[in-house]
Amino acid sequence: MRTKAENPASLLAGKPVSAIVRLYFDLAHLKQVYRRGWLERDIPPERCESVAEHSYAVAILALLLSDHFPHLDLLRVLELALLHDFGEIDAGDITPADGVSREEKQRRELASLRRVLEQWPGRDRYLALYDEYLQGKSAEAEFVHQLEKLEMALQAAVYQRQGLAVLGEFLASAEQAVEDDRLKLVLADLRQLFEE
Repeated sequence: MRTKAENPASLLAGKPVSAIVRLYFDLAHLKQVYRRGWLERDIPPERCESVAEHSYAVAILALLLSDHFPHLDLLRVLELALLHDFGEIDAGDITPADGVSREEKQRRELASLRRVLEQWPGRDRYLALYDEYLQGKSAEAEFVHQLEKLEMALQAAVYQRQGLAVLGEFLASAEQAVEDDRLKLVLADLRQLFEE
């Protein structure tokens, strides 16, 4: 796992701290875990998005686009968006280049989430939400999956416009994954930026 620093939670070893302090120190690690797909495309580490930045952007997109999706439960969408990468605290951002199967990736991420939430009240609720996201068990989970791909394409466009790399492959990947016509319009708009 490529990170900016070690997990801050490791600094709490043997310290009698509350569950919220321990959980926050683990969550803070997501600010330090690089989105490795960008590093693999030679985005400089000092410019590379973290997992936390990605999750924040997905949640903001969910909030801003929610008016166009009134049939979805916004609170549930936001919960799923904010939780969707918690498993990367220990597992890191596993990319296709790692050659890890989807099942193994999910196993590692779930083990990470279980460890992080071990002392947390309501742990089972958050594990169920995470499973809902992984399995795409609801319209809200499917929406967050599509937003996650949309955010990836938007970030690729930002990097490409900044002259850091040619990243059209990320747009193509998002175009394959996004099914909603309203979100496809955003991707069509992005395509123009990629082709300039």
